[in-house]
Parts: sequence; structure tokens; C-alpha cells
Amino acid sequence: MRGEHHKVARAYVLYREERARERVVERATLSSPSQPVLQVRGDDGTLSPLDEARLRRVIDEACAGLEDVRADTILTETKRNLYDGITLEELSLAPILAARTLVEQEPNYAFVSARLLLDRLHREALSFISDRPEQATQADMAGCYASYFPDFIRVGIEAELIDPELGRFDLARLGAALKADRDLNFQYLGLQTLYDRYFLHTRGKRFELPQAFFMRVAMGLAIREIDREARAIEFYDLLSSFDFMASTPTLFNSGTSRPQLSSCFLTTIGDDLDAIFKGIKDNALLAKYSGGLGNDWTPVRGLGAHIKGTNGESQGVVPFLKVANDTAIAVNQGGKRKGAVCAYLETWHIDIDEFLDLRKNTGDDRRRTHDMNTANWVPDLFMERVEADGEWTLFSPDEAPDLHDLYGGAFKVAYEAYELQAASGGIKVFRKVRALDLWRRMLTMLFETGHPWVTFKDPCNIRSPQGHIGVVHSSNLCTEITLNTSKDEVAVCNLGSVNLANHVTDNGLDRDRLARTVSTAMRMLDNVIDINFYTIPEARQSNLRHRPVGLGLMGFQDALQVLRVPYASQEAVAFADTSMEAISYYAISASVDLADERGRYPSFEGSLWSKGILPIDSIRLLQDSRPDVDMDRSSALDWDALGKRVKKIGMRNSNTMAIAPTATISNICGVAQSIEPAYQNLFVKSNMSGDFTVVNAQLVHDLKARGLWDEVMVSDLKYFDGSVGQIDRVPDDLKALYATAFELDSAWLIEAASRRQKWIDQAQSLNLYIANPNGKKLDELYRLAWRKGLKTTYYLRSRSATHVEKSTLKGTDGKLNAVSAIVAATPAAAPILVDADAAWGKACAADDPECEACQ
Repeated sequence: MRGEHHKVARAYVLYREERARERVVERATLSSPSQPVLQVRGDDGTLSPLDEARLRRVIDEACAGLEDVRADTILTETKRNLYDGITLEELSLAPILAARTLVEQEPNYAFVSARLLLDRLHREALSFISDRPEQATQADMAGCYASYFPDFIRVGIEAELIDPELGRFDLARLGAALKADRDLNFQYLGLQTLYDRYFLHTRGKRFELPQAFFMRVAMGLAIREIDREARAIEFYDLLSSFDFMASTPTLFNSGTSRPQLSSCFLTTIGDDLDAIFKGIKDNALLAKYSGGLGNDWTPVRGLGAHIKGTNGESQGVVPFLKVANDTAIAVNQGGKRKGAVCAYLETWHIDIDEFLDLRKNTGDDRRRTHDMNTANWVPDLFMERVEADGEWTLFSPDEAPDLHDLYGGAFKVAYEAYELQAASGGIKVFRKVRALDLWRRMLTMLFETGHPWVTFKDPCNIRSPQGHIGVVHSSNLCTEITLNTSKDEVAVCNLGSVNLANHVTDNGLDRDRLARTVSTAMRMLDNVIDINFYTIPEARQSNLRHRPVGLGLMGFQDALQVLRVPYASQEAVAFADTSMEAISYYAISASVDLADERGRYPSFEGSLWSKGILPIDSIRLLQDSRPDVDMDRSSALDWDALGKRVKKIGMRNSNTMAIAPTATISNICGVAQSIEPAYQNLFVKSNMSGDFTVVNAQLVHDLKARGLWDEVMVSDLKYFDGSVGQIDRVPDDLKALYATAFELDSAWLIEAASRRQKWIDQAQSLNLYIANPNGKKLDELYRLAWRKGLKTTYYLRSRSATHVEKSTLKGTDGKLNAVSAIVAATPAAAPILVDADAAWGKACAADDPECEACQ
């Protein structure tokens, strides 16, 4: 095939496939009718004959309505892996193991595998609820859900996992509203993720079914509504349709006895031992219930600074960062996922060099934080010095305390005054460096270790609606939140994401559906603020005073492919602009409607909102501070009228939008995460639920339409690491449409992000990809991000120089660990297609379980 003998290769593959079918028929013919019936061991240890008819019925049901899947193939492989005395648990896993190995050949097997997993879940959950059938099929569930639901709530309350208040809802009405057919919308990765980490369980048994899960979350969010049953059904319909998905903390905890529903917390660490260790304690308390953390460490004095109380010298910020790092690992959210924190430091801090080294694998391990994310908080003045190849002075914050709270022109005036003081001997701890050298070192460490990320202080503050009552000192764990912090206020943000793929058709954006989704989603997010369980008083005070939420999006790549628009094109940039404009317009409108119904947020007066200045208008403020900023300011909707409404009625929320990574909730919905381009079109995805084969179903659909999808194409995709760009027989239009992340020029990602940023009052988690990085490329890329007015960037992704051996994917997708006997009986597992470390270089992947703290 690689010698271009495609016809010969194709003929051989087809011959081999035909012989495989013949062998299946032969085995079926030769099997003796008198063969002993296998015995199945029940949960109580009793043996009973295998119900082959039910096994066949479950597999047929799982394949029903799906194209190009074969129930016979799954059944044959399942039977091959059975043995006498097999347990019910093993029996439920056998067809899943058989189906999941076929995903690489046909993406619809991901739905088959999910439906087979549903059958296992039905047995587990319904048998746990008394007086229920143990083995209901999906067809049975249409009648079972309504009667199961009240018992589910009762059992959850008795186990002290569900808030007793949920028992006072009209459970019959809510149970009748559950839509069993929506269980069929899950793909295997999404349902397995929910099964492993989200569904309620006790004594090792899950008793929460998917639609009950969505209703439980919806009830928790509607608990303070006037007509709470009607609102719960409204919220349930939105979640279960995958049009919108709340963030992971909300899904974990809504409707439970500890409803910590917020996603992100931002803190500022003070410059004394009490404040430092209070900050670390706050980290532990906030992380306990799934919060992702961003810490502003800039106020802590640097190495060599004088300590008046002991007449000694400070050891700097790094030793305390080490303690914070270890605390994040110790508090692992009940084993659901590791605690996660990002430390921010401004570029003028005297400890910046040691800060850059924190993620290195060499050097003194006591001054390394291998598990903590880090980010540079970069003022515009530093970037101007870099552009001018000027000098840059580093200070300790105890001698230059006001720099922490200044930005724009005021920062420049104060900074230059401190430089004069240092030159005249008025400042003891300082150091002069060449700005360009420091910038290059920042980029070098970013490439080598994946950290610190590059985020920009001035755009975050100048365009912040809340500049009248505080300063944005950092972003959060995933760089999309830009909220004020102080010693008295811990910023909190409540996240959820619109599934953009569900809101496009061949004709473009479905604006009516999008408006309905955003309106309901904003109400759900606003409810989080009042329902939320706050672990520290500073978080409660801040959240109730400002009421920020962060509505984002996911499935951007899927939406482009529906529209037949390549990511690297002006059309994609334009769609990024128009889709975000629509989301922004509807989100702000919804917040105004909520303000009219419920009242303005308390700190509204004096904000940019109160002056009628919307995010699109705040670009002018940034351009006044930095005239060379290059941001498009065109618009299509009636923003003047909306601005007048905002000024007259007010806003319910100080901030309304932020685009998070959606690393897990996009898996649940079965779409590409966030605003990311496709990583590969065929690869193995790893997270805490295991390893899963992921295939671009839309690509497979297009290749089938052109007669190009066969085993040869599967092999080619593996050989070329999921890229169609190097496969000769793939047409050029499909190569452009399905170009993967490392085949794109990241300038397209920045341009699209800049168009979105003009509409967003917070920021976006923006990963950048470079296949063959060098210093010049990195320098150009990050300077472009700054000039285009981006507030933040996230990971830098780069390819490694080596890759693992290419081979089959069979047996590698999913870690169903319960049955060693069945795993041993499956076909021998070959090397995994993609080694995560090799593929991503030194930076961890966005779907790495250690990086899911936002979503």
C-alpha cells in the first residue's frame, strides 16, 4: 500500500474480510446443539443457565437504528469470551469489551458500547432499589423510569447523599418528565465517564441512572425557584439534550447534601505568615469539593528581602509555593480527581527566575512544584520594553507595594519612579535585566516544561467591568476567569457551556434555539450563586456581592465541520465572531432580564455596565491605553439598544462569559472540547476512566460517501497519527476540513480568539499548537497574541521528535478493570496508537485527568 499498490492492498483486505466472515459461519455451523449450557453465577452465588435469548436481545437492541454495525459480530465475540460459572458482573462486561474494539472500524460502535454499558448500569441500579426488576432492557426503561425515580430519591436521602429537600418535590411529575430515549444519545466515553465519577453510589453500587442524574442536577438548581417543578423540568430538558452542560462541580454536587457547585476560585496571598498559611488552608477547603484554584502570589516579598520581625532575610515565594503544591495533592476531592491550583506571579517580581524553573525536572527538588500549574501575569509595559529591546527592573513587592494594584498608565508612572529610586539607592532589593532576555527565557521554559503560561495583566483589567471596586490580580486554573481579588474577597465563578454543535444546521447558526438555550443556562448559573455551599466566608461575600458567571461554549470544531468550513480559513474566523457575538448578546440580555426580575447585583453602580459600556465598547479603552492593539470592532446586532437596556435596568451578574476547557463535559456530550481544533481524527484518549478509541465520525461519514472508508484507510490513519493530510487518496477539500491541530498555523487560532475576545467580559482557555517549534516562532506567536488583544493564553502544545510503534488499536480503548478473566480472554492488546507524553511533548494534555479541575 505504501508502495502505491492500492488496488492490490485493497483486494487483499477485502479477501481477508470475506474469509473472516466465512470462518464465523463455519464456527456457528460446527457448534454442537448438544453443547452444555453455560452457568452464570448470581450476586448471591447461585448458578443459573445463561439466558442466551436475552443476551441476543440486549445486543440487538444496542445496535438498533445504527448504520454499519453488526450484532452477530458482537455476539460471536462475546460468546467466545464466556466461561462456565461467569459472574453477572463479568457477563455484563463481555459484550462491552467485544463492541469497543470495533470503534476504530465504525464510530457507531461507540454508541453500541454505551448502550451495552447502560444494560450493566440498569442491572446494578435497579437491583439496588428494592422490588425492581434486575435486568430491564432499554425498551423496559420507558416504563421503569417514572416508578424508579421516587425510589431513587428516597434511597439517596436515606444514604445521606441527596438533600432531603428534593424529597419534597412532586416526584411523580418529575419522574414522568424523564425521557428514557435520551439515554441512547451517549457515546461510550461519555457514559463511562459518568459511570465512573458522577453517578451517585453507595457500598460500591451505582443507583443513579442517566436521566435521574440530569434531573437530580436540575432539581438542585431549581430548589429555590417559585414553581420549582416546572423549572426543574426546563433545566432537565436542557441538560439531557446536551444543548448545554453545567460544569463538573455542579454535576457532582447539585442536589446533594453539600452543594458546592462553583468551578473556580481566585485568591490573593498576603505578605506575612498568617496570610500565607491562611491562603494555603483556603486552598484545601476550596479544593475539597472540586474547586479549581488560581493564586496570586505577587504580594509575597522576594528572596533577600528584609524581615523586620526577625531582622533576617526572606527565602522568597518559592518555598511557600512548594507547600501549596503538596497541599493540592493531599486534598484530592475524595479521589474523584486531584486538587489543582495555578500560581500567578507578575513579571517584575524579584523571584521571577526561580518561578520560571518551578516545573523543571532538574535542580533542588525542594524548590520545584511538579504538580502545580504556573502562569506569568505580564504587564503591557514589559511587552513594550521587549519590543523596544529595553531594560527591565525586578523588585521585591515589600519595597514596591503599589505595583501590584496598578495597571495601564498608572503602572508605568509608578514603575518608572521605582526605577529612579533604585538607581539612586532608595531601593535595596532589585535587579536589572534585558527585557528581551527574560522574555526569551519565559518562552524557553514554556516550551520545555509547559509552564508558566503567558497571561496579560492590562487587558484583563482595562476591559474588566468591575474596575471601579478592585483589581484583577490573576486568572484561574485554566486562564479563562478574570475577576477581582483582595485580602477580603476570594473571587468565585460559576461555569457552564453551550454545545455549539447542537445549534448549527447546514444553513448556519440556529439563533432561536441558541437564544432559548442561553436564557435558560444563564438562569441556572445565576441560581448556583444563591444555592452554593461556601467553604470560606470570603468566597461567599464576593460571590453574593458581584454574582459573576461564566457561560462558555464547546463543540466549535464540530460546528465548523457541519458547516463544511475548515478551521484555517477566514470563514472560520468569521464564524467564531458571529457565533460569539450571538452568545454574548443573548447572555447579556438574559442577565438584564434576571436583573429586572430579581434585582441588580449589589456592586453594579460605577461598573462599566452602569455606564452603558459593553464588552465590544471596552476595546476602545484598551486602544486608548495601547494604541497599537489590533482588534476588529465590527458588529452585526443592535448593541446600542442593548446598552441602553443595561444602563436603565442593570445587570444581574457582574460578569457573564468565559470559555473554559470543557475537558470532561465535552466528553459527556460527545463533542470536541471548547474552541479546540481536532487533536487527531483517530487516536486513543486517556482520562481517569481509562483509554478510549476516538474516531472523527463526521470524517468517516464523508469518506464512506466517497467510497474511501475501509481497513486500508484505518491503517493509514494510524500510520499518519490520525492525520489525513498525508494520505494521497483523500481529496484536498477533506484534507482542509479535517486538518488536525498540528497541521494548522496557530495564527488562525489567535485570530479566531481575538474575534471572540471582543465579545467576552472575561477570557478564554486558548491552547496554541506548534508542530516544529523554535524560538522565532514562539516569539512571533505570543507577541501576536498580545497585539491581538488577548487577555490570556493556556497550554503550548508541541509534537515530540519520536512516536510509539504504529499497530492495531484493538484491546486498548477503555480500562474496564473488573474482570481479569475476560480481559485475559480478549485478543492480545497491541501497543497503544498514541503515547500521551510523546504526543504532547512536556505539556500535559487538556484531557489529562490531572487538568480537569474546571470542567
